[in-house]
Amino acid sequence: MAGISHYTLDLPKFDSAPRLLIVVAPYYKDIADNLIAGAKAVAEEAGAYVDVIEVPGALEVPTAIAMAARMADYDGFVALGCVIRGETTHYETVCNDSSRGLTLMGLEGICIGNGILTVENYEQAAVRADPADQNKGGGAAAAALHLISLSRKWARRTKGIGFKPAESFRIAGDTDGSNNA
Repeated sequence: MAGISHYTLDLPKFDSAPRLLIVVAPYYKDIADNLIAGAKAVAEEAGAYVDVIEVPGALEVPTAIAMAARMADYDGFVALGCVIRGETTHYETVCNDSSRGLTLMGLEGICIGNGILTVENYEQAAVRADPADQNKGGGAAAAALHLISLSRKWARRTKGIGFKPAESFRIAGDTDGSNNA
């Protein structure tokens, strides 16, 4: 959609550099490389440390992020890859399941920027992945960084469990507070 622009938030500022893990499915290697380049450039602009790992396909991206969230020391994650519609329903399965896996982790508080492209053809993917054009890899990194910023802002706040313990209570028929039934 040429000529349409959208608002982009300024990158957050950090007191200490966040650690990002980029998890990429390089099925379309040139598309993946552009997504990574965009993500790394945005992360560098925000002062983040970045590691990159590759997985076989988009369905493995959420699994790798879940493993890293449990076993490694990262503040956030960037999911990258590309799914191009084919002749079968496999496209819907890969798009829906990879997105669902990332969303469920996000709802658990894991900071994830989703840059898995879901497109109709290679040309759409190339435009979206290009750091000089739509830069969806950079957008995914920015999303992860914004979520990290929020998680750090709210890290020490607790709401308790919804009730306060009673200082004392009375059992029915107890008139002196001794709780002797």
